[in-house]
Amino acid sequence: MMKKRVLVTGAAGFIGSHVADHCLRHGMEVVAVDNLSGGFRDNVPAQAEFIRGDVRETRFVADLWTKGRFDYVYHLAAYAAEGLSHFIRHFNYENNLCGSINLLNQSVLHNVERFIFTSSIAVYGRGQIPMTEELVPAPEDPYGIAKYAFELDLKCAHEMFGLEYVIFRPHNVYGERQNIADKYRNVVGIFMNQVMKGEEMSVFGDGMQRRAFSHIDDVASVIARSPLVDAARGQTFNVGADVPYTILELGREIAGAFGQAARMRHLPARNEVVDAFADHSKLRSVFGEIKGVELADGIRRMAGWARAVGPRSPVEFNDIELTKNLPPSWQPLAK
Repeated sequence: MMKKRVLVTGAAGFIGSHVADHCLRHGMEVVAVDNLSGGFRDNVPAQAEFIRGDVRETRFVADLWTKGRFDYVYHLAAYAAEGLSHFIRHFNYENNLCGSINLLNQSVLHNVERFIFTSSIAVYGRGQIPMTEELVPAPEDPYGIAKYAFELDLKCAHEMFGLEYVIFRPHNVYGERQNIADKYRNVVGIFMNQVMKGEEMSVFGDGMQRRAFSHIDDVASVIARSPLVDAARGQTFNVGADVPYTILELGREIAGAFGQAARMRHLPARNEVVDAFADHSKLRSVFGEIKGVELADGIRRMAGWARAVGPRSPVEFNDIELTKNLPPSWQPLAK
């Protein structure tokens, strides 16, 4: 049987690098693509062929096929900052929608067997908990809108061209290799970076927002094997942890993993979904029972990795497009 040759975008990033790892374990030949804007070259598995480039560039994407076919495309490249997406709308849609369309076009032209897309539970919006795949999405931020728009376009491409796909909606994923220097997204990484630097953890509002924090092991392995599961074809799945925790509970867990008392600084509340957690019954019905990583165990594992890499200086986003209503803690970024 011929080895499957696969393209993984965002492969130097957090989730993408872990998906590439699991694809290799399945015996696939992996071509890893990333522009290194938020990922790290060291994250890319040594056994993968790495190509640096940006999926927003139409010619670059087309040229990826010059060396041969791709049986599967795993599309994970994105700038996943829900809150910040309100203030970087053009950047958001260019990265998260237009770049995705470039990959879809080439996948149709070259008869890709399966397109695996990592969307987000941001598509659901607020007030729909637990989030199930049968709900009608109602995203409330440009990031969620871009993700849902591409979900719809994938379905259109299937109807028109026969492109097979699988869509995943992960949520609040954390773990080893996460970019803890990004201060706009990934609260687990933000908190760990602040604790290691001796700073208070920055909490927006009262900290009673609830999220089901999902360790990377709960997510990447399922995404990687999805094209090997025939019943997953043409389906959309929530993927991640089941149990929600408040931001305050998360902060205490992280502080404890570093042997410290929780020190938090409350900032003005943001316009964000307060409660976000999903049902995973559909995922289990297709992929079987998935042994999840408990929050305490996952935080300890990530804390050990974070100690090894050390704290990092937050990376500033310098291309804010709209400064009106920008949270005060992000104001220094404004031009």
